[in-house]
Amino acid sequence: MPYTINKTDGTALTLANGTTTLADGTKDNNYSITLFGKSSSDFGEGLNENQIKLLENSAGTSAPTNPLRGELWFDTNSNQIKVYDGTSFKPTGGAKSQATAPTSPSAGDLWVDSDDDQLYVYTGSAFQLVGPVYTKGQTLSGWSIETINNSSGVSKVIASMFVGNTRVAILSKEAITPQTPITGFATIASGFTLNSTLGSSFSGNSAQASAVDVSGTTNTSATVIAGGNFLRADAADTTTGALTIDADGGIIIGEEQELSITASSGDITVAQTRQDKDLSFTINDGGVTKTPLSFAGATGNITITGNTTITGNLSITGEFENTSSGVITVDDAFVKVNTGNSEVDAGLIVETTDTDDARIFYDVSENYWAAGENQSYSQVIRLADAVVDGDANKEKVLKTTAAGNVKVTTATLGAVGSNIATSDTSNANVSSVGQVAESITRWGGSVITDDSSNSIAGKRYVETVAPTSGQGSNGDLWFVREN
Repeated sequence: MPYTINKTDGTALTLANGTTTLADGTKDNNYSITLFGKSSSDFGEGLNENQIKLLENSAGTSAPTNPLRGELWFDTNSNQIKVYDGTSFKPTGGAKSQATAPTSPSAGDLWVDSDDDQLYVYTGSAFQLVGPVYTKGQTLSGWSIETINNSSGVSKVIASMFVGNTRVAILSKEAITPQTPITGFATIASGFTLNSTLGSSFSGNSAQASAVDVSGTTNTSATVIAGGNFLRADAADTTTGALTIDADGGIIIGEEQELSITASSGDITVAQTRQDKDLSFTINDGGVTKTPLSFAGATGNITITGNTTITGNLSITGEFENTSSGVITVDDAFVKVNTGNSEVDAGLIVETTDTDDARIFYDVSENYWAAGENQSYSQVIRLADAVVDGDANKEKVLKTTAAGNVKVTTATLGAVGSNIATSDTSNANVSSVGQVAESITRWGGSVITDDSSNSIAGKRYVETVAPTSGQGSNGDLWFVREN
């Protein structure tokens, strides 16, 4: 009687002959095990072989042909048990290890990349790396969670960052001194510590770096500088080192940038840039602030206060003015002018309303001092130019002898003086010719006025007739000359 063999789901199994009926006395090898019809020969051997195949899950290097969904196969190449899902055999209870990703995977399938020694899981759309994050060729790279002992032997958990099998950093919740030395990590700080042997540094921004902590001033090394040692831009600060500004823009000071010190082609400019404002230099003289030098912005004038020493030449193209006194005092014994120039007239000019003012100067062409004003100048007489003996040195300026005498050959008076009274014994005036002539006729007594009784007026002391009544005074002497 023919058999119809049904699968677990109730559907009939299709045999090799394309039918679902297994005829009597026949065998069907369409599947992994042999199916026997009624009264088939070699039934016992075939049944036992079928049992063995089931026990070993068709172990072999190639998958069973025409497998049924759910059929198991032990792949002796990878030593994995696999199940047929209706399309292909897939590993069960383990990952598939091969160089390329498996085809037709199902969600949850695991795959070990045999080239990179990395495990992947299929998400339903793609294989997602499970780990490790580095390939076999990259060697240990990424985070590794470790337990180490501190110097007291107490276990501490740390997270080490590796790159190319080198530990470059350690993340720790507390400060640790490793009991067993770790290269580049003699001590581990609370937080993130870099390997000291690599010269490692952070690159980029961080909240801590953006707000530098200036509370400390102790440097941890020559290259690690405490925040308190950096100059502040928002507050007054002090530096113990030299400050170099390697730019011609220089220094700008003031809320309105009034003061600037700049450079251009090696030249330095100190500028007070605010209109009509002063620039002053002050000093502390015994606790008193003084301003020895100031520049007036409104006028451009320069004020120098205090003694000034000039070792080079002083050239003045404008006027010299002393506003505090009408007298200029010079401590030196001599004032020398015209130094370094050719020999020319030189001296002192006093400003007047005249064209050339008033001058006293040395006349080089005449070799004497001259003085005058309005372009009219004459020689200034020196004592050396005067002589004692005017009779022997005519047209020379006279001076007295040791006895006080002055000797001249002739003297001409500009006008006739008045009569000298006979009672005047102290008058030192020089008498004129007229006075001398009149005095010859007067031997004494008072002056006799002309009363028209005599022929010659003014000659009353020596006459040919005696005086008349009313002429003369008591005590007068009279001389009567014969005709």
